[in-house]
Amino acid sequence: MRTLPTRVLIVDDEPLAVERMTRLCAAIPGVVIAGTASDGAQALTQCGALSPDVVLLDISMPEIDGMAVARALARNAQSRIAIVFVTAFDSFAIEAFDLAAVDYLLKPVSPERLGLAIERARVRIDDASPAPAITDHAREFWVPYRSELIRVSADDIERVDAERDYMRLHLGERSYLIHMTISALEARLDPARFIRLHRSVIVRRDRIARLAHDRVGAWHAELVDGTSVRIGRTYLSAAKALAGR
Repeated sequence: MRTLPTRVLIVDDEPLAVERMTRLCAAIPGVVIAGTASDGAQALTQCGALSPDVVLLDISMPEIDGMAVARALARNAQSRIAIVFVTAFDSFAIEAFDLAAVDYLLKPVSPERLGLAIERARVRIDDASPAPAITDHAREFWVPYRSELIRVSADDIERVDAERDYMRLHLGERSYLIHMTISALEARLDPARFIRLHRSVIVRRDRIARLAHDRVGAWHAELVDGTSVRIGRTYLSAAKALAGR
């Protein structure tokens, strides 16, 4: 349980946004404003000088943007700073989770949502283990849900179906849409855990119960939940390799 104050650095090039975030942070017990910055270069300087616990980081800023700041902090192996992105755009969420950010907040941020992000940051800070490593394969995704973005663990995804320019991520009885191509999503998923069976379907390997073909020779994968997925010719050899064929 954290007993020391949580020191927060607010980074935004809009003075009114900084003022509002300062008021919201002041209302959260145990939070202390370590400082503010109005651009990326100043943010990096302040991180080095003030050693904040959490950076509330806007993305769209002149010259050095928030993503560049996050990448610079991620390269510092000694840095334990928890990054919470605060932005008006949801289009940067894919890159944000690659940088192991704690949370991704959409403006205007509600007090409740900011409080949850700070709590998540405190858990990360108090965790004795290092921050999640940045790898080629995604550990999690941020997906739009109502008026916010929520975390989806890659381990919980059971199946992916392409729906035009969106991918539907199936997690048990729940599903979420994410805006990206199936090829881009396939590249972000661990091939040791996921397999593409069709031009519009990716399946977690352990969800496949059996492979079968019909009278005309078309192959299907039967999933553990009873769903049948047709296997495209391009992906048939990889599917058969699951059975050692």
